[in-house]
Amino acid sequence: MPLVVIVGSTGTGKSALSLDLAQRLSGAGQPCEIVNADAMQLYRGMDVGTAKLPIAQRRGIPHHLLDTLDVTAEATVSAYQAAARSVIADILKRGALPILVGGSGLYVSAVVYDFQFPGTDRGLRARLEAELIATGPGSMYLRLMDVDPEAAARIGASNGRRLVRALEVVEITGAPHVAVLPSQPAYWRPSVVLGLRVPREELTPRLDARVDEMWRDGIVAEAEGLLAAGLESGVTASRAIGYAQALGELRGTMSRAEAIASTQQLTRRFARRQVSWFKRYPTHWIDADSTDRVEQAVRYVGAGAVGQPARSSLL
Repeated sequence: MPLVVIVGSTGTGKSALSLDLAQRLSGAGQPCEIVNADAMQLYRGMDVGTAKLPIAQRRGIPHHLLDTLDVTAEATVSAYQAAARSVIADILKRGALPILVGGSGLYVSAVVYDFQFPGTDRGLRARLEAELIATGPGSMYLRLMDVDPEAAARIGASNGRRLVRALEVVEITGAPHVAVLPSQPAYWRPSVVLGLRVPREELTPRLDARVDEMWRDGIVAEAEGLLAAGLESGVTASRAIGYAQALGELRGTMSRAEAIASTQQLTRRFARRQVSWFKRYPTHWIDADSTDRVEQAVRYVGAGAVGQPARSSLL
């Protein structure tokens, strides 16, 4: 059986399609299990801002790799890759079909493709982190621009954690950080990649409305409740889109309107990056609002073939 993968930008209905597809295939005698590939849904208690499906809405279909990390833990792609592949192997042993679902591009690709991640050097990492504290991310960004401009452009000048990791990889391997992200990688195992797409002019208002809904559903109260669990000290969780702005509102550094507007802007930018990422590899694209999207997905899965290279002008 192939690994089935459902990707797309936030707000395109990946979770709904995964449930519909799993239910349809299970009804035809092929049990399915869903594996999360959204980095922020790994965190316990981060539900509203990640659109995590409550247990009651999972239709009895087993879900994996949700709520596996405390908010103080650092999520890493290499650790996720090992955990997800182990879960998928177990699902296959049970005779079930694994469906990998999520919009975290690197996390998805780390499972689907044969990516090799360099290890870490504690001493080197400590030195680079000390430099980050002393000089700030801007200085680290300029250093990375000298040795790996492509990685620097992809990461940006403000993400200190990722800049440190990129510099660490360069020093350990002597090669650019992008060397671990080949443009045409081999598949880890046979895969069917399904991509959901929505025209930009329709997706943008949908994303803005989704952020408004996050605030109505209580993301600020959720963030406040996670403070006792150490959210502010979390290297990854505290920077999650929506939660960082909710914390800003709680601290009084942002008004509610400013927090919502900032989250909407960052969400739109994140969606553009997601679409660009998933356009890189062979994908069967399905219009998210198509009335026969489930039937299309079933046909692609039944064919068991990797999709054709995507050509999309979305976002």
